[in-house]
Amino acid sequence: MIVVSGEALMDVFAAGDTPTGVRLDARIGGSPLNVALGLARLGQPVAFFGALSSGFLGDRLFAALQTEGVVTDCTLRNAGPATLGLVGVDARGVPSYAFYGERAADRQVPLAALERVPQRAAAYHFGSYAMVVEPVAGTQRALVEREHRRSVIAYDPNVRLNVEPDLQRWRDTLAWMLPRTHLLKVSDEDLALLFPHTDARSWFAGNPELIHSTAFRNGSLQGAYLILGARALGLDCGPMSGFDNAKVDAAFFPGGKVKSNFLVNLGYGDPSKVRPRGPRLAFEEACQLA
Repeated sequence: MIVVSGEALMDVFAAGDTPTGVRLDARIGGSPLNVALGLARLGQPVAFFGALSSGFLGDRLFAALQTEGVVTDCTLRNAGPATLGLVGVDARGVPSYAFYGERAADRQVPLAALERVPQRAAAYHFGSYAMVVEPVAGTQRALVEREHRRSVIAYDPNVRLNVEPDLQRWRDTLAWMLPRTHLLKVSDEDLALLFPHTDARSWFAGNPELIHSTAFRNGSLQGAYLILGARALGLDCGPMSGFDNAKVDAAFFPGGKVKSNFLVNLGYGDPSKVRPRGPRLAFEEACQLA
């Protein structure tokens, strides 16, 4: 089971003028809700932890979850209004956005609601503005704190300054999440917003050796995090090198932009055949504190 936490809303698009006003087209939205729907369509067991309005828009969001097969045992309903994200396009085709979500249903998620969230799920996904507006943000942080030592935590900041304009709030949330997150997804646009003083691309432009060494090092670290996360779920892991990298790259990464580093076998080993763990250096032998 994967538990997706966060907001569910209606994206409302301007669909042209009418003799008496503007025609609006409301569509199911919200980054976490879309993640839950996508996982369900991929055949993954998934539950949505969030709050929906008890009004007709909340009914439509709830029906979408149920239609797609998302588990709603930990989906709350309350009397708050549904959040609306209004999307308009000017004469040049440039979109503009406005959020109407003050005291909305998706923000009203109390700590007591954690009793309804499955424990020890395979993974928990968090993201977007539900991590920075209260009281839902505090409840989600409590869930992260409860589960991050025993389950995979995924996080996507998905910065929305028209909901929370204080960039420091987003930075503080990211800083708090990083040591508790196993899988981080962050866009180039979000990085530019959160850390505009750092042009990381310029560090690597025109320096293929630095690109390769940094990517190889980061790939090794991410592989190590994968192994830690998999073992936390009770899986056995068999990392290996010594294979033909060129053939693997040709078969799985023919575009040439991605290169293999090492392979990891995941599964449940036969205890009667799994060899004992080999010797490891003690911390004092391998590390030096400076």
